[in-house]
Amino acid sequence: MKTQVEIRRSLIKKYRKELYRPFIEAIKKYNLIESGDKIMSCVSGGKDSILLSLLLQELFDHGIQNFELRHVMMNPGFTDEYVSGIREIYEHLGIELEIFKTDIFEVTEKIANENPCFMCARMRRGALYSHAQEIGFNKIALGHHMDDVVETTLMNMIMQGSFRNMLPILDSDNFPGIKLIRPLYLVKEYDIIRFRDYAELKTLDCACMLTKKNAISTRDRIKTLLGQIEKDFPGAKKNIQNSIENVSLDTIIK
Repeated sequence: MKTQVEIRRSLIKKYRKELYRPFIEAIKKYNLIESGDKIMSCVSGGKDSILLSLLLQELFDHGIQNFELRHVMMNPGFTDEYVSGIREIYEHLGIELEIFKTDIFEVTEKIANENPCFMCARMRRGALYSHAQEIGFNKIALGHHMDDVVETTLMNMIMQGSFRNMLPILDSDNFPGIKLIRPLYLVKEYDIIRFRDYAELKTLDCACMLTKKNAISTRDRIKTLLGQIEKDFPGAKKNIQNSIENVSLDTIIK
């Protein structure tokens, strides 16, 4: 990996246009961070959550917003090797990391037969909300980027016949006072990959034992489909995301 200084400097220099600027744009456009917020940045060890940690830390260290920040990893049953790998990455980046453990992988494998990923995601989300409540934090930051938003929208349309999408900010129904925010909402995955490769970040792949037992996930198929569409029609992903915010209600059947 490149040095901590080189990595952090590249965010506001080399990749300012592709990463830092859309990150700040999303925060301002959707009012994601306010003075006095207590933000829990969620860590998985993948490229997206690591970038989120770096950007939020940069904003915390040098931005104008007055907020508290913690980088937290929920361990649903990762191997010791995986957890150690994440610790090493964050030590190299000079970012303090907190870890709490659950038995979500074990429980999901026992009770979820047809759709373990859906069940696991719900349980993990609940565990994150509970932890934020326990430590007195009011916002949970996730590393979903623009491609995730578009993929989720298409998945819901194709698999469930509904037009539902990821929102940049969302109030919790079960944990009053806690909001979920997505600061990478306007960032493209392609640019995250470029940054990861430049920084030589040793990001970790999904460590879910259930996913590894399956062949190709539905999201993987949608990602491949979108990649082909983007190749044939450059800018398609961004246009799909824009369409989410430009729905003509007069054309909706109620």
